[in-house]
Amino acid sequence: MKEISLCLLFTFCFTMVAICQVEMPVSWTVDAEVSDDFIIITYTADIDKNWFVYSQDMEAGIGPIPTSINLETEDLDTVGDILEIGDKIQAYDDYFEMDITKYEETLSLVQKIKNNPGLKNIKGYIEFMTCDSQRCLPPANIDFDLEVN
Repeated sequence: MKEISLCLLFTFCFTMVAICQVEMPVSWTVDAEVSDDFIIITYTADIDKNWFVYSQDMEAGIGPIPTSINLETEDLDTVGDILEIGDKIQAYDDYFEMDITKYEETLSLVQKIKNNPGLKNIKGYIEFMTCDSQRCLPPANIDFDLEVN
């Protein structure tokens, strides 16, 4: 009886460990370069081999979820568009049956914000979706809270 209980406990624990492991083929870092006039924020995705992250310049509601930067701190003055830097692929995608723009290996998004006196932190989140050639993971949000002054 003791052996059966131990075997069932081991099987249960092994199953729970397997279920709780979440695949995350993309990791993000967020850094800020601060001057008296501007804050340059760089959001960098490190993308596992054979996985992709999608451009922020995708048609909403069709195909993959575009990557987006969502700032929650109020009264921020952004300057210009967010710049995308990385190994860009623009091509027809068989999975989505449409032309798309995606990045492999690394994607950096660079955003310029006016530095205001009294601004201490910039909070927000990155929303993105990642796929490989066989499947896509659900969209994910990565929170960030940058200390800037």
